[in-house]
Amino acid sequence: MNDSTNDGAKVPTKIGAFARVTERLLTDDLRGVHYAVSLFVATSVLWVLVQKLADASPIWAISSMVATSDPQMKEAVSTFRGRIFNTLLGCVIGLFFVAAGRTALELPIAMAITVLVSSYVVRIPTMWRQAPITAAIVIAGALTAHNEMTGLEVGARRVAEVLLGCVVGLVVAWLLSIVWPMPEPRVKE
Repeated sequence: MNDSTNDGAKVPTKIGAFARVTERLLTDDLRGVHYAVSLFVATSVLWVLVQKLADASPIWAISSMVATSDPQMKEAVSTFRGRIFNTLLGCVIGLFFVAAGRTALELPIAMAITVLVSSYVVRIPTMWRQAPITAAIVIAGALTAHNEMTGLEVGARRVAEVLLGCVVGLVVAWLLSIVWPMPEPRVKE
């Protein structure tokens, strides 16, 4: 008898939880659903472009797209701007160090210089960490290559994939903002 009472008590709890989730979806701005749709579309586009057409792994492009994407177009543009400038900075410094020759301290010195230039010269605080990450990606690609020219090619290709991911992320966010505009975020009091 006690078991049947417990079973009856579990049903309203499950219904209550379902009702709360349903109510939240109906009254919420669906930001998470919007972002999930955006990521699905952009990942699919990048998968085809990079893997099928360029015969490369799309992981760098996809990770950049995720970092650049946002359901709010204003935030997506700000992130995109910071990511592009800091990616290009990291690319230039990384390629300079690859061309200058390999040393044991090449990677840490390049990353430190990239942080200093990003922080004190470029001064775009959004995505400022992207600069040393990109320098590391370029140099790591070169370190795994068999010769310097191949290293430069690998580094440049990875940066191109990162930039492609940024562009696709922004374009998909823009298209989705036209088809499905998001309201401005609510200020919590």
